[in-house]
Amino acid sequence: MTETLILAAILIPCLIVAIVFHEVAHGWAALSLGDPTAKEQRRLSLNPLRHVDPVGTLLVPGFLAVVGGPIFGWAKPVPVMKHRLDNPRFGMMAVAFAGPATNFLLAAVGAVALGLFAGSLTAPPEGFAGGLFEGLRYFILINIFLALFNLLPIPPFDGSHILEGLLPPSAARAYERLRPLGMVLFIGLIAITWIFPDSGVIEAVVLPPVEWLQEKYLNLSIAIAGG
Repeated sequence: MTETLILAAILIPCLIVAIVFHEVAHGWAALSLGDPTAKEQRRLSLNPLRHVDPVGTLLVPGFLAVVGGPIFGWAKPVPVMKHRLDNPRFGMMAVAFAGPATNFLLAAVGAVALGLFAGSLTAPPEGFAGGLFEGLRYFILINIFLALFNLLPIPPFDGSHILEGLLPPSAARAYERLRPLGMVLFIGLIAITWIFPDSGVIEAVVLPPVEWLQEKYLNLSIAIAGG
C-alpha cells in the first residue's frame, strides 16, 4: 500500500500539470483566433485551482492509481464560443488540436529533462533521485497518453472537433447532432474495460501508438544523456 501511495503522489502532480497546460492551451488558441471567452472568465491562468475538477483531476486518477488502472483524468473544460471565432470551422479545429499539441511538447520537455538528469547521475538513482527519475518517466507517458486519448474522434474529445472540421458541411452537421451521445459512448467504453478486462479495447486502440511514441521520446532522452 505504501508503494501505491508513493506512486499516486508521483502520478497525480504529473497529471495535474499535463491537464492544466492542456486546457490553458485551448484558451490561448481561442483567444488568438478571436474568442476571448476564456480570458474573460480568467481561465488562462496556470493556477490549478482555476481548472481542477475534484472528481476528474483528483478522485478518478487517484482511484485508478490505487487499483492499478490506466491513469487519466480531466479538468473543467476551458470555455470556447464557436461563433466568436474569426473562422469557426478552422478555429475549432485549431483550438482542439492546441491541447494535445501542448501535451506532445510537454512530453518532449520531460524527455530532455530526463536525459539531462540521467546524464548527470554517477550511480543508479535511489531515494529522492529515484523518485524524480520515475516522475519524469511517468510525466512523459501521461502526456503522450493524454494527447492521444483526446485525439480519439469521440465527442466531447478534441479529436471529435478536428474530425468535424474535416468533414463536408452536411456530414459535419449530422456528426454534430451526435455530440450529446458522446459522453454515453465514453462511459460505455470505460464500462467495457472494467466489466471485460481481457477485452483489450483500450490496449488495442491507444496503447500501440502510446508505446511507439514513448520509445521515440525515451530515445531522445538516451541521446541527450549520452551526449
